[in-house]
Amino acid sequence: MPICLHRFAVALTSAMHRAQVRRVVVESVAFLFKGSIFPPVYLLGRLFFPGVVADTSGDGTDFQQSELDWTMVRPPQLTDRPFTGKYRVQEGHLPLLGFKISRADVADYMIQAVENRSIIRKIVGVCN
Repeated sequence: MPICLHRFAVALTSAMHRAQVRRVVVESVAFLFKGSIFPPVYLLGRLFFPGVVADTSGDGTDFQQSELDWTMVRPPQLTDRPFTGKYRVQEGHLPLLGFKISRADVADYMIQAVENRSIIRKIVGVCN
């Protein structure tokens, strides 16, 4: 069964408009970064997870076409490791050698991102 992130994005953007909420920070997948050399996440995603890449490729477009103050966070492989508070962030790309990050660190970054006006309408990669 497909993940259906596109339908999620459409439902969320519609609900936010109705509720007059403008700010959203959403998590996507690092497989959509096409310019990443190492790791070559887009190539690996297309090879090993073609359904995920196909389903998630539209979620960014839905937010980009909205009038919302969105930020899209694209982590690599998520782990159950504990929170460290130490992660690297790069706009438009996954940081070099960004293979993994803990769920707790992604959550922390996303909470911090809500108030960061400099990343509104941007896609960022985050990894440990």
